[in-house]
Amino acid sequence: QVQLVESGGGLVQAGGSLRLSCAASPRTFSTYAMGWFRQAPGNEREFVAAIEWYGSMILYTNSVKGRFTISRDNAKNTVYLQMNNLKPEDTALYYCAADHQRSRISLRRKPEEYESWGQGTQVTVSS
Repeated sequence: QVQLVESGGGLVQAGGSLRLSCAASPRTFSTYAMGWFRQAPGNEREFVAAIEWYGSMILYTNSVKGRFTISRDNAKNTVYLQMNNLKPEDTALYYCAADHQRSRISLRRKPEEYESWGQGTQVTVSS
């Protein structure tokens, strides 16, 4: 497992942008993919986006397609989530997670399929 530290959350008005970062240590050579999840009060943790650590596959949940972009910098062991045109319904605690199953061939959406988790960073979008 790796230690994951998220940053970049904050308060923004609807239509605004934020970029979340997730720094991983130690090196993520044992990682298949990185994902972003979010959880609003009273709701279950939900999938937002995922990216292969060494490949090119990317996956988004439908509600963020065209607004959010996931990317990575392998040299910095960091994954990003650029969030544009934010909406009040995007308000949640955002978590970074790592899937260490190198034998996988497809990205996963279920939280239980990710082994390492960060502490989360709060995103609040005001209307």
